[in-house]
Amino acid sequence: MATAALAVAASPAPAHAQSRAELDKVLRRKVLANGMEVIVVENHGVPIATLEINVRNGAFTQSPEYAGLAHMYEHMFFKANKDLPTADAFNDRAGELGAVFNGTTQEERVNYYLTLPADSVAGGLSFLASALINPSFRDDELAREKEVVLGEYDRNEAQPGFQWQQRANELLYPGQSSRKNTIGDRKVIANVTPAQMREIQRKYYVPNNCALIVTGDVNPEAIFALAEKVFGAWPRGEDPFKLDPIPPIPALDGNKSSISEEPINAVAVLMQWQGPSVGKDPGATFAADVFSDVLNTPGSTFQKNLVDSGLWLAVGVNYYTLNQVGPISVSGQTTPDKFRAAMAALERELARFNDPTYVSPRELEAVKAQRTVSSAFGIEKASEIAHTIGFWWSVASLDYFMSYTDRMAQQRITDLMRYTSTYIIGKPRVTNVLLSSDARRAIGLTEKELLTPFKAGVKQ
Repeated sequence: MATAALAVAASPAPAHAQSRAELDKVLRRKVLANGMEVIVVENHGVPIATLEINVRNGAFTQSPEYAGLAHMYEHMFFKANKDLPTADAFNDRAGELGAVFNGTTQEERVNYYLTLPADSVAGGLSFLASALINPSFRDDELAREKEVVLGEYDRNEAQPGFQWQQRANELLYPGQSSRKNTIGDRKVIANVTPAQMREIQRKYYVPNNCALIVTGDVNPEAIFALAEKVFGAWPRGEDPFKLDPIPPIPALDGNKSSISEEPINAVAVLMQWQGPSVGKDPGATFAADVFSDVLNTPGSTFQKNLVDSGLWLAVGVNYYTLNQVGPISVSGQTTPDKFRAAMAALERELARFNDPTYVSPRELEAVKAQRTVSSAFGIEKASEIAHTIGFWWSVASLDYFMSYTDRMAQQRITDLMRYTSTYIIGKPRVTNVLLSSDARRAIGLTEKELLTPFKAGVKQ
């Protein structure tokens, strides 16, 4: 099983989709009477299919006392259920179907998927339905799987930058960091109960909060009929987000900073802003992706002035698309002796983000063309397109995914400037620095110094 990476997250590229007109030729959709959405992408190139269930669950549904339990639930999905009474029986049935299976937990979705021969699709859907609708949450299996998840937690915690990233989330999402933390809280995981698993099931594992995505060597009408047969009797539940609304992310009330010390050679910098919500300001999310593409292109003004100048070893810009306030990140590495000069140079670039001449029309058209060209390939791999559609269905909507490439192509310089002016220029930010204790002492860096913009040749 997998969780979202601890490094700065990036959205799955919807450029793996094609234009809406192209997608309309291969993608079919139907909503069952119980609210479950069924999405089919037909591709007869190879006699295999991918079956994926996406649930609008994940870290964003976690209050502090549930931190990490969306991921714990993901692990229990692959255990005993009403039809397969043990984990061994589950694995044996997967083997009979010729299925490879896995799942992932992210901030705003949990997905479960099988890739299997096309002639096993009917059995695969029943296999998924058993785990989805009738899990057992046996005490003995939960106790064993808890140790597996704690092992994952310990491995993550041992990685350089774990605490640094955790602290960054706490500052960027004040009071709500559990809703961005897929790996969760060790104490919460250690004390998990079957009752908590059933509560997650009751609230979020209902058909009107799920999508079934089937891709590969399949017939859409046959899939719709099978979906109705297998899932149609599953009763609709209450809307989980009306039943238990997700609290809004509090806005930052000023600049924040943190310094973490670990034995690393470089100085790592992560500067973040609260970015747009795809549900509230979808237009800004397209502009954010185009703007990041331009700045990350070798030869851009941003890269020439920061990396080609020798001040930064590497630096990049990213917006991670989410419904519950996605982060805007500028991350990079420099050396202790160049740190203040590198930060001053970065400040000069940031100040130009709302300059309409900072991105040239030629650069803008080049990155839009690159997105269009790259879009022609992802649709050919059934498992990849299933995961991509599932992510975008969960955090935005299928319509957002379908229109993504076309909307990207429509972006103008004025759209980019609106985005940077609304979310970056003059807005509160969080600056996080990771360096060794020796390097920190050598340069005399303090958290207070990180709260105001660096200026060339000036120690704050």
